[in-house]
Amino acid sequence: MPHKPMDQLSERQRAIVELVEGAGFATIAELADKFDVTTQTIRRDVNALCLSQHLARFHGGVGLPNSVENDDYAERRSALTSAKDEIGRLVRSVIPNHASLFMNIGTTTEAVAQHLLDHQDLRVVTNNLHIADIFSKVPGFDVMVAGGYVRGGDGGVVGEAAIDFLRSFRLDFGIIGISGIEPDGSLLDFDFREVKAAQAIIANSRKTILVADHTKFGRAAMAKVASLEDVDVLVTDLPVPAAFGEMLEGSGVEVLVAAPDGNVATRSA
Repeated sequence: MPHKPMDQLSERQRAIVELVEGAGFATIAELADKFDVTTQTIRRDVNALCLSQHLARFHGGVGLPNSVENDDYAERRSALTSAKDEIGRLVRSVIPNHASLFMNIGTTTEAVAQHLLDHQDLRVVTNNLHIADIFSKVPGFDVMVAGGYVRGGDGGVVGEAAIDFLRSFRLDFGIIGISGIEPDGSLLDFDFREVKAAQAIIANSRKTILVADHTKFGRAAMAKVASLEDVDVLVTDLPVPAAFGEMLEGSGVEVLVAAPDGNVATRSA
């Protein structure tokens, strides 16, 4: 919890917090240019905002504060529904009929599942009970659910039994969501058990698709899942922040950015 309420911040400091909350991450240079002040002035504001726990410093810029616990599932499910819908619509154009795929825990992967309901003959392996429920109603779909410990908060299945189950397959696609992406390309999450499941999916997918809305860039979490270099495609709703551009250029990851109407995407490598 921040030490200082928002109404006690300066007008520029409030604007900085709102900008970073919207973008997920910003460099000092970007902020200085945005507010037409010197980098020294922005650094003073950023230092104060980090001290009051509104923001956190990361290599290359500033993002949202560190956290050891994810937001409540109901809050996550109702947040950024338009962005998740755009991501889901774009993933639908990538997944062919008659494909086999993993899908892991997360509200973004659940949004993707809703957009795959008009596909034919999908074979789905998941550790997400909500995704299993979505797909189980579709004639012609085969749905297999990992066994293990069920998290009551979000319907995720975790634990060694779930990991062993996921490792027993080799599928066409792995569609994964994560909690944060650091500027060095680290993919992060909060629950180590969930991390192990995502790692099993990445290792056993012929092609891994990472689905992440713009707020995940620069967001911190405790456990490292993998690196962006370990995925094949990144699907997001807004252009990737400039601070991540150079790292992505050398990663070989295909980046798909949903257009506002959800029907057209810009692609880059």
